[in-house]
Amino acid sequence: MTKQQFDSFADFYPFYLSQHTNRTSKRLHFIGLILSSVFLLIVLITASWFYLPITLILGYGFSWIGHFFFEKNKPATFDYPLFSLLGDFTMVKDIISGQVEF
Repeated sequence: MTKQQFDSFADFYPFYLSQHTNRTSKRLHFIGLILSSVFLLIVLITASWFYLPITLILGYGFSWIGHFFFEKNKPATFDYPLFSLLGDFTMVKDIISGQVEF
């Protein structure tokens, strides 16, 4: 299967949302992003760089469980790492604002 090409994040985001239709998966993404962001903030405040990898484990761990066990698809981050990260933050913003169902 050929990988899609996206010229902008605006083009990518509908694809991103199509890969996140399962409610449990979206919730796992939400929890993972919030926890990893809070943990990153703690790491930055305390300068405890040794614990920095935990931010990645929290963020990706929750998200990948959502993809592999609930969505049953390949995480977009494998093919589109930067757009996917921006998609995570945008989806969480859209969940909080009520634009994406939680």
